[in-house]
Amino acid sequence: MPILLDTADLPARDRTDAIHAAMTEASAPCFVIHEHLEDSIHARMELWDFGTANVFSTWSSGIQLLRTAKQARQDAMPVVALSVQKAADGRQDQLAHQRVVPPGEMLVMDLSAPYDFSWSGNGAAGCVQIPIEHIGLPVDVIRRAAARLPSSPLYRLVTGHVDDLTRDAARLSADPSAPALGAATVELARALLSSAAYDEQQARPVMVETLLTQIRAYVRAHLADPDLRPATIAAAHHISVRYLYKVCAQAELSLEQWIIGERLQGARAELVRPESRGRSIAMIARRWGFGDPTHFSRRFRAAYGLSPREWRRIAAEADPPALP
Repeated sequence: MPILLDTADLPARDRTDAIHAAMTEASAPCFVIHEHLEDSIHARMELWDFGTANVFSTWSSGIQLLRTAKQARQDAMPVVALSVQKAADGRQDQLAHQRVVPPGEMLVMDLSAPYDFSWSGNGAAGCVQIPIEHIGLPVDVIRRAAARLPSSPLYRLVTGHVDDLTRDAARLSADPSAPALGAATVELARALLSSAAYDEQQARPVMVETLLTQIRAYVRAHLADPDLRPATIAAAHHISVRYLYKVCAQAELSLEQWIIGERLQGARAELVRPESRGRSIAMIARRWGFGDPTHFSRRFRAAYGLSPREWRRIAAEADPPALP
């Protein structure tokens, strides 16, 4: 459900009800109060699925979202939202904590509790919404973290991640790895909240887990890069190669073998895609970081028990191309 609502397609008299219905469907039941008169109200809302998480973005005229204690008690599946302000200052008031959030900054909203959130004039925000049960932290920890969010050393990193994710949600959600990206986002959210709620010693194990999540995401994004190697991965994360291997060892992960396995999986899938039928095996091998086609074929056979050519032929016979 990419575009949930665009009031440009609606008469002015219908916009108030449409915005309320869309907000209730995409986020949480609340009162929606508009800053302007009916003729000036406008909004666009988008909702994108990422498996265990979703991305909800809103662009609108001045608006206030007021969620009462009664509405919060009726929520069957509590959700936490990590929201980056895109335009106009956001004003958050929840659980005796008030904060003004300028564009480029992030807030955490516990949708299982009452809140008051608003902006004046034309504003925008993009948020990642995650069921609290997937965060794996007690509600009191999440609420403590929300009041101390910018104090976390992970604040900038996760803010940038949410900002990028919400900005490019259409393209990213269409990728087959979108659920994996959603799962990685959940882990980043957990690490941020743990870091903000606890002291450094308590948060250290979660931060190590987060670093491993970042490493995995970075590798998957650069599988086609022939220069992908431990030194470049370590440099991208501002750590030493030695510490990179230590983090992987703690997770019982053989970095080089895992990278080869991921590349083989990507090449194996591309070999049988209809749009790849005109590409040679050597071309596909190079696209997935294998500079030597012979080495690629040997690795492929060792992993899957048949050659890339045999795999492509069997797949084509099972699903022949349509006749012209």
